[in-house]
Amino acid sequence: MTFTCQKGGVLGNFNGRGHVQWLLSPEAIRKQSRLLYDSVLKGDSDHFQLHPHVLNETADFVADTIIERYPKLNVPYHSRWRHFTINGQDRSEQAFNHLSSDPLEKARSKVELAIISVFLDAGAGKEWSYEDFNTGLSLTRSEGLAAASLNLFTSGILSTKPEKPLQTDNISNFSPAKLAHAFQVSYSNPLQGLEGRASLITKLGEIMEKKKNIFGRKTPRLGYLVDYLIRLSQNKAISAKTILYIVLTTLGDIWPERIQMNGVNLGDSWYHSKAGESKLVPFHKLSQWLTYSITEPLIELGVRVTQINELTGLAEYRNGGLFLDTGVLSLINEEAAIVPLNPSHSLIVEWRALTICLLDEIANMVRKRLKKNEHSMPLTSILEGGTWYAGRKIAQQKRPGGTPPISIQSDGSVF
Repeated sequence: MTFTCQKGGVLGNFNGRGHVQWLLSPEAIRKQSRLLYDSVLKGDSDHFQLHPHVLNETADFVADTIIERYPKLNVPYHSRWRHFTINGQDRSEQAFNHLSSDPLEKARSKVELAIISVFLDAGAGKEWSYEDFNTGLSLTRSEGLAAASLNLFTSGILSTKPEKPLQTDNISNFSPAKLAHAFQVSYSNPLQGLEGRASLITKLGEIMEKKKNIFGRKTPRLGYLVDYLIRLSQNKAISAKTILYIVLTTLGDIWPERIQMNGVNLGDSWYHSKAGESKLVPFHKLSQWLTYSITEPLIELGVRVTQINELTGLAEYRNGGLFLDTGVLSLINEEAAIVPLNPSHSLIVEWRALTICLLDEIANMVRKRLKKNEHSMPLTSILEGGTWYAGRKIAQQKRPGGTPPISIQSDGSVF
């Protein structure tokens, strides 16, 4: 079997500004991931073995999952908006109905919710749950985090104006205590990475104050990012890659300062000894998911978002877990999965890089099975309809609570 994880090219030298810009691109994610992928293919890995013959069965599983969830194959994007639907009702749309007469204001508010909710979405842990007062349901993981963040947003606590609760201009003083209250966190209901999540929101407030050319000079507001993206568009068209770059360069300072180059915080980027000359592997998981989530309000506003397939799959534990649980990947040392590992560990970096390349490969295989192409079924739709849910489904079959096959230490800013 021939593998097709796409290759990219380096812009500039390894210490220059051009290389920094390149590390913030989907091309860099694919190229650097490919370096680790190739090392596994050659058997030059301390952590993983790859079993290509199993990919056909996994592709069947993903295609069947898509057909089960979307019989007409009208699969939406993999974005935060899917998690706001509970029992067939889109709670977010109900919240924004009264803004329908002002499409621009609606888009601003929806982008604000997307940003807040995505940045609060890192893995909650298996012990946390959320009692949703609107539905009476006890929700966990992504659905619980989505409901909690939606209720936080609509409460008006993030707005300076009680008469306009659906705007975000009051987050500089956000605290872990406020988040704990909103997310029902207690000793018996712990949320992984509580302080890290709250810190992301506080840093968003600081960024709004610093970058007033984007977020407004009089009263900076998160939703004015929509106005900025419209100004950057040409004939009301903008590429997904451009949106990602703006997300990374505008909001990048919220990330913990792990790796910086030329004064730029590289966020979700990690060292690995086999990652070529630069030794860096970027993933930008949350930023790409946020980009997918921002595109939908823009499209509703009449902005055409182009080249969506330039973005990559998301290197997180549902997609990555799919390949381990179906046997496409196996651990050389199975005991390594028991002890929680930091995201900087070479095993985790390698797992995520393999996930990026395998998602590209399986997307092509699934499209052939469903008689689709990359335009009628982009990669983001395959994530939404298939790989993410297939990964969750098989995890629930294999382990109580559907926990990931490799235990990860989360600080609330990666997964």
